[in-house]
Amino acid sequence: MLSNFIINVEIFKDSRGTMRFANAFNMDEIVRFYEIAPANQEYIRAWQGHQQEKKWFHCLSGAFVINLVEIDDFSGPSPDVTPLRFELNAMEPNILAVPSGYATGIKACSEKARLQVFSNVSLKDSSEDDYRFPLETWKAIW
Repeated sequence: MLSNFIINVEIFKDSRGTMRFANAFNMDEIVRFYEIAPANQEYIRAWQGHQQEKKWFHCLSGAFVINLVEIDDFSGPSPDVTPLRFELNAMEPNILAVPSGYATGIKACSEKARLQVFSNVSLKDSSEDDYRFPLETWKAIW
């Protein structure tokens, strides 16, 4: 089940350097992208969800833990859901595909970590589809 969320990124190395490519990542739905560079490893960005928006996360440097929760009711979600935990690491790159209907919790695991985020909706549409829940709503493993 967890593998359904992962898009493989391949690495090619030779004397000229390293190239990463994600040929399996269909970007037809992508409307915008942005980068998250946390100030420190203490801060947890959780929980933010969207009914319509899809997101894809790619670790550019360092490492992150990302927890996902499928939301059963956006007006009063069940606290009994166990988050799905993913580790993204720039040295072993993958893309985490998050379908609509999920909330995310994000924590950097290293200094100078950078996370690239792709979205299928405009910033305006995302802000109109934004649901925030307190950190304590779900018990995640960071």
